[in-house]
Amino acid sequence: MTDWARIRDAYLECERITREQARNFSYGIRLLPGPKRRALSAVYAFARRVDDIGDGDLPRDEKLRRLKEARRAVHAASTDAADPVLVALADSAARLPVPLAAFDELIDGCEADVRGVRYGTFEELLHYCRCVAGSIGRLSLGVFGTIDPAIAEARADALGVALQLTNILRDVREDQLSGRVYLPADDLARFGVRLEPGNGAVEDPQRWDGLIRFQAARAEQWYVEGLRLLPMLDRRSRACCASMAGIYHELLARIAADPRAALEQRTSLSGWRKAGVAARSLAGMAP
Repeated sequence: MTDWARIRDAYLECERITREQARNFSYGIRLLPGPKRRALSAVYAFARRVDDIGDGDLPRDEKLRRLKEARRAVHAASTDAADPVLVALADSAARLPVPLAAFDELIDGCEADVRGVRYGTFEELLHYCRCVAGSIGRLSLGVFGTIDPAIAEARADALGVALQLTNILRDVREDQLSGRVYLPADDLARFGVRLEPGNGAVEDPQRWDGLIRFQAARAEQWYVEGLRLLPMLDRRSRACCASMAGIYHELLARIAADPRAALEQRTSLSGWRKAGVAARSLAGMAP
């Protein structure tokens, strides 16, 4: 097989992973032109691999070992690699300013998940959000491109934080039942909410409502800053970014409107609703 064919097949594999597993991001990625779509699919495929290690059922030490292997692998990514995801990543980084070193931060965040780190303050949680989502924002920006990287990177980081804060609120019940609590301890104390790992209930639903709406308002502030990235991108990249952000932004609005629903099930949008957000984004409508 020629090098060109190997690289083509590597991208096809990354696009397959993205199409089958990226429940929200795939709607935006589809809006990109071919080269950028393939590169962002490669970023997603490796990020998904890291997330799957952290969220899987393996023993703690085995997860940490595999995360260490993933870190070493991305450092050594090459178009000569046997792993198609690494081939696609290496080719993407050769063609576009994709900062593969940002995957170190993603892996740092996943290692914190595996170790069961709890967050006492929002500043501590913010560091985590910047690891697991701000890093993806910066990787995505490398694919999108911009004429002012310094300002755009800060806004991409802010948008990543907004998406991760939304993620935390969306998954609060699932995380709690699996033994993870991401809401800062000082915020829980401020609202008088006890949220113990493994127990999917709260003592006072009204206090819970206040806590979640406070968290949603905080996330909204990060969206305000992060969405300022959109005018800095070309039309197709802007549509992709707006679609991804729009889906999560709408999730946040639903969570804030009915905080108690998050204790019962994971908040989600229907496929047609996601497609509608993507269509409006392509038409140039901000979320």
